[in-house]
Amino acid sequence: MSVSRLFQQDCRDCPRLAQHLDQVKTDHPDYHARPVAPFGDTSAKLLIIGLAPGLHGANRTGRPFTGDYAGILLYQTLHKFGLANRSKSVAVGDALRLINCRITNAVKCLPPANKPLPAEIRQCNIFLASELHDFVSNGGQALLALGTVAHQATLTALRLRKTDYPFSHGAVHPVAGRLRLYDSYHCSRYNTQTKRLTEPMFEQIFDRICQDMAAT
Repeated sequence: MSVSRLFQQDCRDCPRLAQHLDQVKTDHPDYHARPVAPFGDTSAKLLIIGLAPGLHGANRTGRPFTGDYAGILLYQTLHKFGLANRSKSVAVGDALRLINCRITNAVKCLPPANKPLPAEIRQCNIFLASELHDFVSNGGQALLALGTVAHQATLTALRLRKTDYPFSHGAVHPVAGRLRLYDSYHCSRYNTQTKRLTEPMFEQIFDRICQDMAAT
């Protein structure tokens, strides 16, 4: 793995995403509407990788999984397993703190219709690669990919072949030394409301992660 590039909140490397954010800022002047930085403990053992900021969530508040439906199950679960000091994430100033955990996204900018293009995922991967480098250098042990896009982006950042590590909910992939990649369906409104991802299913993932981290 090689260091690529540090997060830049003024990045406009993807023209389609930059133009989309400009329009969102026009429509919602009080929204963050910029690339969203990672959030959490800089010396964390667990790094959670999501897809991209949500329109009325992280894109509005400026913090991953904060202020919309997607963060409800995530932060509730983090709190239950001692990885957050609160069970709800409402706004940047709500004093929420992550414990031994950090959250980022494969794509830092809000994509139209929540669907980044492959070229945009590749372009933004330079930031994820840098984050993973720092995470591993600081003793990180567990990566949790929320969904296929996050899973594949993580493998790209680690310079691993996707065919060797197929995505599957509940899968655990040893990827480098003691570093492991865990897979889960994304905690989106669609997945939770359709029961593709249930609360017990999500908690089982975190139970396994916490047990594995405690054992190493």
